[in-house]
Amino acid sequence: MSTGNVHTYAVIMAGGGGTRLWPVSRKEKPKQLLPLIGQDTLFQSTVQRLENLFPPERILVVTVEEQAREMRLQAPVIPEENYLIESAPRGTASVVGLAAAVLHKRDKDATMAILPSDHFIRNRDLFHYLLKAAFDVAENGYLVTLGITPIQPSTAYGYIQQGEPLTGDYKYPTYKVKSFKEKPDEETARKLLHTGDHSWNSGMFIWRADVILKEIDRQMPALGVALKNISSAWGTDEQTHALHKNWNSLKNVTVDYGVMENAERVAILPASGLGWSDVGMWSSLFEVLLPDMDGNIATNSNLHLAYETHNTLVYGGNNDRLIVTIGVDDMVIVDGGDVLMVCKTDQSQKVKDVVEHLKKHRQEKYL
Repeated sequence: MSTGNVHTYAVIMAGGGGTRLWPVSRKEKPKQLLPLIGQDTLFQSTVQRLENLFPPERILVVTVEEQAREMRLQAPVIPEENYLIESAPRGTASVVGLAAAVLHKRDKDATMAILPSDHFIRNRDLFHYLLKAAFDVAENGYLVTLGITPIQPSTAYGYIQQGEPLTGDYKYPTYKVKSFKEKPDEETARKLLHTGDHSWNSGMFIWRADVILKEIDRQMPALGVALKNISSAWGTDEQTHALHKNWNSLKNVTVDYGVMENAERVAILPASGLGWSDVGMWSSLFEVLLPDMDGNIATNSNLHLAYETHNTLVYGGNNDRLIVTIGVDDMVIVDGGDVLMVCKTDQSQKVKDVVEHLKKHRQEKYL
């Protein structure tokens, strides 16, 4: 089931650090390059999810040099020239802009789906259907986002408020976007959930390359100028030099904040039933992996002996090491080889604070 349109492309954003999944996710091998769920890495799963929808030559990956080599090994089907290498991380607005500029130079009619490399989606058929529906909306000049129907008042995601239904003969219920909201506190999240017209911001976007480039020119003119300079040199001997010269001075801005919040023609397809998770922290593995009868999950290891243990996640770092838990409830235990991390499940979001502490105290060997 392809999109049926030779001008549709997938762009995988794959340069993130995944610090909330430390101590397994590290600088050299962040979470998208790890087999956190099953045998395939999150990046490999993302590429496989696009099979039968996009041929490999219409899949692009934007990443940083230190991750690109491993990604090429993990997904050799994607052509070498489709890896776009950032000289330094500069936020998703720059990532989106670079991909749009390169695609627009390659194909003036290009429409692109922006997809993070580290998400889990259980329902692939529905995902394909939503993308095809979103491409139809994007062809009419809209910046389209896929919203996730909230199942709880989460403070981990931004929220998108849907407005009026979009008029047109579309395959899926589509709405104008009324507003974007930053990650809320718990009380605000409860209120947003009860309104019934808010979705979680999935970070998945679909738009025509020329439309997003015009929005960048309008709202982020400095980025727009840099992209024009990079585009004009792309495919020539000056490509690398132009990228470095224009890239490093860019501000680190997300596409949500830099473009989407103040864009004029924004549409949302609210999606329920995708079985989606951004695998944002250790506790999120409880959403995507099947626990045993006591609510326990053992992943990356078959050697977990759980005695009077409930609702506990164990991530093994060595298949020969037996991990025994006795009288343990509601815990996350992660064997990172040189680091053992133990925390309460409801505290797993604080892993990022530990990473910041290690940076501050220059304990680089643990990062």
